Amino acid sequence: MKLTLLKNSVKDILKQETSKNEKLQQICDYLKKEITYYDWVGFYFKNGDKNELKLAEFAGEPTDHTIIPFGKGICGQVAVSNENFVVPDVSAQDNYISCGWKVKSEIVIPIFVNNKNIGQIDIDSHTVNPFTKDDELLLEYVCKKVAKLF
Repeated sequence: MKLTLLKNSVKDILKQETSKNEKLQQICDYLKKEITYYDWVGFYFKNGDKNELKLAEFAGEPTDHTIIPFGKGICGQVAVSNENFVVPDVSAQDNYISCGWKVKSEIVIPIFVNNKNIGQIDIDSHTVNPFTKDDELLLEYVCKKVAKLF
């Protein structure tokens, strides 16, 4: 993975004179296009004062999972644990919300603002076990940069 190039491109997207939503959408589109095994890329954010996540910008097939209660599925678990969650094979997870039969693996990285988990980036892949430490490092970087928008 061309980690430095990807990070620099994300940094460039965030420097643009566009709205926060447009920047988030561009990041989703860019990551999905550049990384072949990123089949769905999206952001979920805490839905006001509710203990649930709400889907924001994404790239990939539309999902029915626009609201996810805290604790439910991989995203909901990250909202509670505040920790990265890499799932090499979703079929091995008990608490998994299926976004489609094609999804084989998932990685979710939380976004923190003032040490508070405000949301996350969620990547689904149609490949079993594609995610490496570089994916985690890239997505942590993306989340740190995105946090500055809030």
